[in-house]
Amino acid sequence: MAAVTGALSMAWFTRWRRARILRRSTVDERAWQRVVERYAFIRSLSPADRARLRDWVVLFLDSKSIVAAGGLDLTEEMRLSIAVQACVLILNLDLDYYRDWVEVIVYPGEFVAEYEYMDEFGIAHRVEEPMSGESWLAGPVILSWEDATLRGGEHGYNVVIHEFAHKLDMLNGDANGFPPLHAGMDRAEWSGAFGEAYEDFKGRVQAGAPLAIDPYAAETPAEFFAVLSEAFFEIPDKVRAGYPRVYDQLAAFYRQDPAARSGARQ
Repeated sequence: MAAVTGALSMAWFTRWRRARILRRSTVDERAWQRVVERYAFIRSLSPADRARLRDWVVLFLDSKSIVAAGGLDLTEEMRLSIAVQACVLILNLDLDYYRDWVEVIVYPGEFVAEYEYMDEFGIAHRVEEPMSGESWLAGPVILSWEDATLRGGEHGYNVVIHEFAHKLDMLNGDANGFPPLHAGMDRAEWSGAFGEAYEDFKGRVQAGAPLAIDPYAAETPAEFFAVLSEAFFEIPDKVRAGYPRVYDQLAAFYRQDPAARSGARQ
């Protein structure tokens, strides 16, 4: 009973604190409108959904630190742009999905990631690799601003959505393409839909077949989930046409149907 009472008290405090932050918040209206107009997947939202997205953005910016690195001049509009894209993933979820980490680091362009790994023969390797984005388990999201401005296109590229999809995937630990599913979602159905689609996609990449989705999705199941999440918001019709079972699983997970919104907008 005490545990239940404690949980209810915590939920009440969270609601009270969020309401207080929203009452005291100020968002530059002109910057907000420019950011909204920049993304088709935001423009297609209903007024009620857009208002809820704005609340999530305010709360996100209150709880996360978005900082510049490498000499980048980071403006408030750039922070809004990153927050809007991060929060569209949790539009019908909750800010708690981004718990246990606090920082987004933004470089002007590609940054160099340094890491070590042990190969199958027990030999240690040190790698320095240029990257456009990176997500650390229980750590920061790191972004290249230059790449963050390259959105949409033929393959639905979106590095911000990609990295924040990894964050959702990491709620179960290391990213593996299997985020924590909601009550009522079937783990076997998720595994079957994604496993079948991943193998099919890898085969298409290896065969050099024309692709509607970024070939980077063939790297690992974790990258497949992140790339398909990008495409789900940027080019939903292509995801639904190519991998309808995956689309249905993503729609159930994100609790959104961007293909339907896109069709209504047209």
